[in-house]
Amino acid sequence: MTTIHVEAQVSSDELLKAVGQLSLPELEQFVSQVIALQAQRKAHSLPQAEAELLLKINQGVPPDVQKRYAELMAKRRAVTLTPDEHSELLRLTDQVEQHEARRVEYLTELARLRKTSLAALMAELGIRAPDCA
Repeated sequence: MTTIHVEAQVSSDELLKAVGQLSLPELEQFVSQVIALQAQRKAHSLPQAEAELLLKINQGVPPDVQKRYAELMAKRRAVTLTPDEHSELLRLTDQVEQHEARRVEYLTELARLRKTSLAALMAELGIRAPDCA
């Protein structure tokens, strides 16, 4: 992980500027951690079932998997993927898709508990459907 030097007291603008120095995989991991932190803070005022679902929803793909997946996707776009890497990418794609499917299940359950639609819940939580690679 990249280490960024910041002063002890930073404004949110300065912090955002520092975060802007992260690579894409590091940024994705950081965002996931920030969302999990936000969910934990909100969880104190939520019913237990909702709090548990929010924590599961905000749990990202493991950083090592996300990093390798991003590396292989970049190689695929550059048309430099070896047959072994292609097989690895397919396995990782399955793993990422399974994670996303579980996440949708948790979102659906939370929407049911809140008596709202999945689309409305995702909008409320600021969650977008994943972009297709």
